[in-house]
Amino acid sequence: MNFLKTPEFKVGLLVVAIGGLIAFMSMQVSDDPSYMGRSKKAWFLLPNAAGLVKGSAIKAAGIPVGVIKEISLQDGQARVEVTVKSDVGLTRSASVALKSNGILGDKSVEVYPGTVGDAELEDGGQILNVKSGGGLDDVMGQVSELAASLKDVAKNLKEAVSDDGTNKHVLGRIVLNIERLTADLSQMTSENKDQIGEIVDQIHNITGTLDELINDESDQGFKKTWKSTMARLDNSMKNIDEITSKINKGEGAIGKLISDEQTAEDVSSAIEGISGLVDSANKISTGIDFNSYYLSEVGKAKTSIGITLQPGMDRYYFLGIITDPAGVVETTDYSTVTNGGATSGFTETKTYKEKTKLTLYFAKNFFDWTLKAGLIEDTGGIGIDYHMLNQALKATVEAYDFQKLQLRASLNYKLLYGLYLTAGYNDINNKRGANSAFVGAGLYLTNDDLKLLLTKSPF
Repeated sequence: MNFLKTPEFKVGLLVVAIGGLIAFMSMQVSDDPSYMGRSKKAWFLLPNAAGLVKGSAIKAAGIPVGVIKEISLQDGQARVEVTVKSDVGLTRSASVALKSNGILGDKSVEVYPGTVGDAELEDGGQILNVKSGGGLDDVMGQVSELAASLKDVAKNLKEAVSDDGTNKHVLGRIVLNIERLTADLSQMTSENKDQIGEIVDQIHNITGTLDELINDESDQGFKKTWKSTMARLDNSMKNIDEITSKINKGEGAIGKLISDEQTAEDVSSAIEGISGLVDSANKISTGIDFNSYYLSEVGKAKTSIGITLQPGMDRYYFLGIITDPAGVVETTDYSTVTNGGATSGFTETKTYKEKTKLTLYFAKNFFDWTLKAGLIEDTGGIGIDYHMLNQALKATVEAYDFQKLQLRASLNYKLLYGLYLTAGYNDINNKRGANSAFVGAGLYLTNDDLKLLLTKSPF
């Protein structure tokens, strides 16, 4: 008991108590969370760890949450080992960034825990997302690049405005053009100083005349004329208002047209009828057919020209004029009489006379067949066409002049651009003595072809 009362024991006890208190306070104010097992370890790699100090604080959202435990070299990069509080909640998407603490180059580590819900980073695991930069050296590098760019700009500007480099740079050429423009303006104004003065005087006279016109107080002046014009305009607006009121009430022909539904329907029906007629006229397809073929027995060519009016795809009308070299056939018989009075033989002579004939018929299409009936070469007749080879080849048989039955058969073959070839036999039964084989060609132009030719014509 006497030992406990000795001064040495009391001093020793006081030293131990003060040391323990200092240790406890140091743990409370320290940024290192590794005391008392409240930490998690992690590490990451940096290409350059300049400015980082072992034992410096690590922050999250500006709040200290750990310290740098160790900085070492690994595979040519700086390995930074850190310790953070376990409640920071580092995940596999966590990242770190270097932040500058001032202009002296000191840096600190800012940690970002990562996305909530990601897998937790294991103790001692590597943080893969590292953001470097933000230090004074980066700023100085950017300033150096900017200074180099400004230096190049100043160099180019100097070359552009110099005598030797003016034409080599866009800026120099712009400056040179501005200089020439100002020189031309100066020369033009100095040479035409009198004319410019006259222009200014004329503008002054014009403005003076306008001022006199506007401020003219006479009965014919602008002010009184303007007032009377506005009064007449006001009366006109009143008249228009009265007219529109009558129209709205259904008075007068226009009012009935607008207000009376029956009148409006009648007018609409009339307009639709007229529109239908116009549309029908516009839809009619027209064509011109010109052909000529040589009759071998007659020794002359038969020529025709006609027009086709086609109001629909399944029907058309044809009107043509034909010049027939065998339109009239005269036959003369010559006999030979012997001394005994008997006839020994005779000869026959044919005389062909030209005649102009008219053809007018209606045709109806049935798939590849076309039936036609009407006036064929001045007499009643019928005909039939059969189209083959995708409408390129047409076979035709026509019968007309039933007193002296005329039969004609022909083939038409389309070439290009409306051209076609024709061949056949005329007056197959030889009822008029005009039977003959024929061959020739023709040209068929539609209304679209005619429009194209007219638009391309130089006349």
